[in-house]
Amino acid sequence: MDSNTNPELSFNFPPFLRVFKDGKVERLYIPKINDQSQKLPLLVYFHGGAFCIETSSSPTYHNYLDSLVAEANVVAVSIEYRRAPEHPLPVAYDDCWAAVKWVVSHSNSQGPEPWLNDYADLDRLFFAGDSAGANLSHNMAIRAGTRGHELGSVKVSGIILIHPYFWGKDPVGAEVKDLQKKGLVDSLWLFVCPTTSGCDDPLINPATDPKLASLGCQRVLVSVAEKDTLRDRGWFYHETLGKSGWSGVVEVMEAEGEDHVFHLFNPTCDKAVAMLKQVAMFLNMAQCNS
Repeated sequence: MDSNTNPELSFNFPPFLRVFKDGKVERLYIPKINDQSQKLPLLVYFHGGAFCIETSSSPTYHNYLDSLVAEANVVAVSIEYRRAPEHPLPVAYDDCWAAVKWVVSHSNSQGPEPWLNDYADLDRLFFAGDSAGANLSHNMAIRAGTRGHELGSVKVSGIILIHPYFWGKDPVGAEVKDLQKKGLVDSLWLFVCPTTSGCDDPLINPATDPKLASLGCQRVLVSVAEKDTLRDRGWFYHETLGKSGWSGVVEVMEAEGEDHVFHLFNPTCDKAVAMLKQVAMFLNMAQCNS
C-alpha cells in the first residue's frame, strides 16, 4: 500500500490485526510494556515458504514472532504478501515494499496505526525473514539503499537473514555434489518467477547485482544451518557482500547438525533457543548503541 494514502479497512481488530480493502494484511506484535512512554526497536518480518506457501498468520510464524518479540523486547510487524503461482514474482517484492512504506509512514508518530505511533522507534528499524523471507529482507534493503527517497529520513539499522533463499546458475560449495537437487531448486525459481532472466537474476543471486554495495543498512546477520541445501549460499553472500564495497558489517552464525528452518520446526531445542537469543542480541546491540 502506498504510504501517501490512507487505504480503507475491511476489518480492524486492534492491536493485533488490520485487513485493508485492497487485501493487504499486517499482523502486529508487542512485548509487555512497563513504561508507556518507552519506544522500542521495530522489526519488519517477512515469512518464508519458497514464495508459494505459508502466510504471516500460520501458527508456525505466529509462535515464532511471539517468542522473538518477548526475548528481544521489540515491536514487530509481520507482512502478508501475495504468493506464486497465482501471483508470480515479482509481485511479492512490490507488496513488501508497499508494506515497508506503510510502516515508515509512522515515523512522525502520525501514521494510521496508533500502536506503531505510540511504541515503535523508527530510528531503530530492522528487516528480518527466513528462507524466501530472508530473500525479501535483502531485496527490501537493496531498495532502501537505492530508492531511499521513498522512505524519507528513515534508515534501516540492520537486516537478519535466516537460512536465506539465494541461488545461482553455477553451483557453489557442496551444490556440485548433487546436481539433481540443484536442478530442482533451479526449476522452483523459474516456477515462482516465470519472467526471470534465470538463476543469475539479481533477485535470487545477489552476487550478480551491480547495486549490492548500495545495500541500505549498516549491519547484517546471516544464519545458516550445516545440513541445509542453502547453507553455502549464505556463506557466499557473506563473502560477496564483504568484497562488494559495501561499508557495513556482516556476520554469520551457523547451527551445526541442523537443517533448513529447524528453529521453526523444533523451537525449544537448544540450538533454536541459542539462535533466538543471538537474533535478540543483534537487535539489542543497536538499542544499546543508540
